[in-house]
Amino acid sequence: MASETMSYREALRAGLEEALIQDPRVFLMGEDVGRYGGCYAVSKGLLAQFGAERIIDTPLCESGFVGVGIGAALGGMRPIVEIMTVNFSLLAMDQIVNTAATLRHMSGGQFNVPLVIRMACGAGRQLAAQHSHSWENFYAHIPGLKVLSPATHSDARYMLGQALADPDPVLIFEHVMLLNEPGTVPDNPDAPKENALIRRIGTQISLITYGGNLHKALTAAEQLEQDGISAEVVDLRCLRPLDKPTLLESVSKTHRAVIIDEGWQTGSLAGEISAIIMEEGFWHLDAPVKRVCSAEVPIPYPRHLEQAALPQVEQIVATAKAVMEGR
Repeated sequence: MASETMSYREALRAGLEEALIQDPRVFLMGEDVGRYGGCYAVSKGLLAQFGAERIIDTPLCESGFVGVGIGAALGGMRPIVEIMTVNFSLLAMDQIVNTAATLRHMSGGQFNVPLVIRMACGAGRQLAAQHSHSWENFYAHIPGLKVLSPATHSDARYMLGQALADPDPVLIFEHVMLLNEPGTVPDNPDAPKENALIRRIGTQISLITYGGNLHKALTAAEQLEQDGISAEVVDLRCLRPLDKPTLLESVSKTHRAVIIDEGWQTGSLAGEISAIIMEEGFWHLDAPVKRVCSAEVPIPYPRHLEQAALPQVEQIVATAKAVMEGR
């Protein structure tokens, strides 16, 4: 299969460009997406290519422009709404949770909301506590929404197109620490967007993660291999609905699991995954499930404190070894 080398940012832009070319109903709207080229330069150049009617700069009003996106989707368009950072999505929580997620149900299936919302998430760029959190689990809690977390360049390139083909609202979380990373993009997507994928095959312990922590989990697996521990790495990719069969199949093979989640441990997605394993895969386990999550603090600004608050390779390795030793 042929492939192309590009940055994660360029892969996201390629997905946007293809969507705009293929379907005249698609348009992009959000803060600074047009003339400025996007807060993270993902939409740079698209205004000149497609014009101001399809690349729309909005006021600083998340509730307002997400609401416009919902209305446009109900009217037959295929809007892509960019929210600058996940923290700001709280200003549109009513529109997302009370409107976009519920209209299909409340209308008895008469109205779909084919809306895609993209937002930056994650920490590591010293953007402090109002721009750095991972709140994917907030939205993965909500029936009526689908939640995607592209961790690879292939998913960054192709998940948007798959999301636009969905009749229901889809949220895509793009981790800021991936944007500059180079990688390869194949000619076709890795799998349907709802499928979890085994990114590294192993036999003794499953490292289960998503988004910005996939690379850390893969690096930890390489280090564990040097110590004679065979770690399998599961990339969840879709956080709602979760691909339970792939998740449980991995644990049934390795008999141990560590979940890596940049969210806080209390009320985390990692806690939900742990519960699924305990409820549906308990008899396959040879040791308790462990979690590696962010520290229970708002993400700090100083770099050394920010890094100390986030899951790191060393923590993943140490936790995996503890599980292997039955601790």
